[in-house]
Amino acid sequence: MRISPSLQAFLSLISWSEGTSTSRVTQDNGYDIIVSGVDGPHRMTDYDDHPFASGRSPIVVRLSPLLESTASGRYQLILPTWKAYKSQLQLLDFGHASQDAVAAQMIAERDALDQLNSGNVEGAISLCSNLWASFPGNSYGQGGKQIGELLEKYQQFEQQLTSNANSSVS
Repeated sequence: MRISPSLQAFLSLISWSEGTSTSRVTQDNGYDIIVSGVDGPHRMTDYDDHPFASGRSPIVVRLSPLLESTASGRYQLILPTWKAYKSQLQLLDFGHASQDAVAAQMIAERDALDQLNSGNVEGAISLCSNLWASFPGNSYGQGGKQIGELLEKYQQFEQQLTSNANSSVS
């Protein structure tokens, strides 16, 4: 799947919203982030496969009520999601391109690409709200960012991409 500028901006929005690209411990724009737990932040350094694919115990995110997670990478992909898409998309590793491909496929399956391509970012966010806990309207019980803040940030990412594209042409 080709990653259009609007999809690229949306992927950046997800990583910003999930807090991976802005994490104080990332050394790889969020691709190396494992969900933070009660014991603090976690990172991965090996992109051969999802960090929980070999049987690592989930991270305890909250003690009461107990919440555990295997969310990992720039888009906080949980292990069952990763396994399904790794097979479907025939991915060889958990590297940048693979993480991007899974997130893009998830977005496409929600028909959110059409919304993005027509400029309806709010519609795309709404369609993807059940995928990412940081999006408003999800059922994860973890809050979510405000739609106005997300739309403003998306515009910033889109402007950055346009600016970078224009400066590389000059």
